[in-house]
Amino acid sequence: MLIGLPKETKDHENRVGMTPSTVKALTRHGHRVLVQSGAGEGSFLSDAEYQSAGAMIVSRAEDAWAAQMVVKVKEPTAAEYSYLHRDMILFTYLHLASDEPLTIALLEHGVTGIAYETVQTEGGQLPLLTPMSEVAGRMATQIGATYLQKTYGGRGVLMGGVPGVASANVAILGAGIVGTNAARVAVGSGAQVTVLDINHDRLKYLDDIYHGQLQTRISDEYNIEEVIYNADLVIGAVLIPGGRAPWLITAGMLPNMRKGSVIVDVAVDQGGCVETTRPTTHSNPTYELDGVVHYCVANMPSAVPRTSTFALNAQTAFYTLRLADEGLDAVRKNLALQYGLNTHRGSVTYPAVAKEFGLSHVDPLQALEHAD
Repeated sequence: MLIGLPKETKDHENRVGMTPSTVKALTRHGHRVLVQSGAGEGSFLSDAEYQSAGAMIVSRAEDAWAAQMVVKVKEPTAAEYSYLHRDMILFTYLHLASDEPLTIALLEHGVTGIAYETVQTEGGQLPLLTPMSEVAGRMATQIGATYLQKTYGGRGVLMGGVPGVASANVAILGAGIVGTNAARVAVGSGAQVTVLDINHDRLKYLDDIYHGQLQTRISDEYNIEEVIYNADLVIGAVLIPGGRAPWLITAGMLPNMRKGSVIVDVAVDQGGCVETTRPTTHSNPTYELDGVVHYCVANMPSAVPRTSTFALNAQTAFYTLRLADEGLDAVRKNLALQYGLNTHRGSVTYPAVAKEFGLSHVDPLQALEHAD
């Protein structure tokens, strides 16, 4: 199979879809890999390393996109829609439920879109989302601590406080992978931490491992309001696999929050769990509404691209190799990849995406069968 690795185009997106190690595994299996020159530079991976792994370096993005399968990190931007073509397998993060134009573009071009974030094992795990959720969760607390500084528009609160002065009050909405990792860093910094979730088992897990170092609350409107109104930092860590995140914080709640408090909405890729969330970039990461600083960068892990690239490839390489070796048969044989299939030759194959935009949904296996 001919596989393309284009350079990422989103603002300050320094990750890359494949490491030289993944490329080497592909070329050893007899596949051809086209790497756009400079694709790995942001993660300190040189063209020479890719060439040593057996790749061919191409200068133009359109050459890498002309492949049978394109492997990326982030979803195509509008400027890249013209590179989409029928029968292409696109393997990347897609987050279609919050991006109708991209959804329509994939359908119109007949692209087979397999989304990292919806690849799901029989046990319900999301193996390709987990590594970036771990990175984003840990970063969310670090970033929140930075923007709590007065010089960045925050309340001027130190996360761990000092003897005789209270530490920061941190509220984390969601006890999944992002929330758990955010809590780990927040507790470690000495902050007062409260985690909210609808899943009692997850709250019990956190309560057991932290032995009273954090508080847990069931996530409902009453508890959310009480906790966020007393918070210096709020981290949005809600996940609806493949779907749009619910608004847990409405615009009407903001005036009651502390002035200079900070919201880091990690769910921004899914539309955000705060009504006032809108995607920002690393170049212009924050905005202020009703005295509350919002940080809503949609590709947070790209700020630590080398860590993120290697963490992501440790999970994606297995599926990339299977898709290269078996093509669409890999999807037919592998339940996790069936969950990952979001679009195929003009059909939406993921229920949450179809529901969000009022489109019809086709079962993945049925779509694959009818398209042959």
